[in-house]
Amino acid sequence: MSKILKHLPELEGDEQVEVARLLNKMNDRQAEHFARIYRSRRRDPIHVLILAAVGFVGIAGLQRLYMEEIGLGLVYVFTAGLCLIGTIYDIVKYQDLAFRYNREVAMEVAETVRTVYDEED
Repeated sequence: MSKILKHLPELEGDEQVEVARLLNKMNDRQAEHFARIYRSRRRDPIHVLILAAVGFVGIAGLQRLYMEEIGLGLVYVFTAGLCLIGTIYDIVKYQDLAFRYNREVAMEVAETVRTVYDEED
């Protein structure tokens, strides 16, 4: 757990546990490399919530586009957030949406870092 606190102290909850699990398999140099890439690619749950809330007064689906779900984002845009039902769901589940996205990004970045450092050895 000390690696996660050293490299990514801003993480909380399930995201912190998931990333800590990945960092435990890395040395300090790999963990630092992972943290730089992951920090730049992760999505903040508060941004997801704000973008979902914009769907009530503006363009629905921005939160899905932000999380690189282009197809579903476009469906939300053209159907007013599936008649606001999808937007309401996203507002309620914004933390889960961000966690799922961030978990996938963390696994991709961890694999990339491992591959880079395996090639160096």
